[in-house]
Amino acid sequence: MSVPNPAPDVSVEVDGHVATVEIHRPPHNYFDVALIRAIASAYHALDEEPDVRAIVLASEGRSFCAGAQLAAPAPADDSEAEDPEPTRRTGSGHLYQEAVRLLEAETPVVAAVQGAAIGGGLGLALSADFRVAAPEARFAANFARLGFHHGFGLTVTLPALVGQQKALNLLYTGRRVKGEEALEIGLCDALAPIEELRDAAREMAAEIAGSAPLAVRSIRRTMRRGLAERVRIATDHELVEQDWLRETNDFREGVRATAERRTPDFTGS
Repeated sequence: MSVPNPAPDVSVEVDGHVATVEIHRPPHNYFDVALIRAIASAYHALDEEPDVRAIVLASEGRSFCAGAQLAAPAPADDSEAEDPEPTRRTGSGHLYQEAVRLLEAETPVVAAVQGAAIGGGLGLALSADFRVAAPEARFAANFARLGFHHGFGLTVTLPALVGQQKALNLLYTGRRVKGEEALEIGLCDALAPIEELRDAAREMAAEIAGSAPLAVRSIRRTMRRGLAERVRIATDHELVEQDWLRETNDFREGVRATAERRTPDFTGS
């Protein structure tokens, strides 16, 4: 079976009942509207393939997805991957529309998280049904460390996985969570050595694909009922909060401090 690639930097391969959708923007796989649209379009195309029963979402490079890149290119320093530019108002509504499309697709998704899933990259990881992570993986909702408000529907998806209190801790502090803690608190569902990560994610997807496909889709619709709409409502509010925070001194300081690799000096203004 051959499914066309939706974009030059997103590939689709089908092996048996499992498809792999892979991002090719190494080393950090920063996203923009076009990339999220391409992933969503791949999902919806695979929904129309009756032999495809599960999807592995993977990425090429050191990071799974280190955040949004909607402006200038970010530094390529592998050791300090961060969300380089929080979502700008221009195009951000379109971005979140595409994020909702990810959740509207019908085929179960297992994300293989080999490295950083930061900011909006965390949102992308949490859009999947399951996450298999390497111990080296790093998850962070780093928005508050930038003087900004989270987006990508994390208002809905993060507390659904880790609970309200842990979600508040992650959002307020912006701290990084490595693979073992991520497994402990529910951010990921399994750990695998990085050299075995793809195989482990595929094994989980293949186990799903071994069940009756119509029943799996039916169960998934029931369990995720209303999720896309809740995320759509949440992202509308997230954009409102992002708009006014973008005009603050703290936001400008957070962006500068990140670019200069220093601790921010926030003033509450």
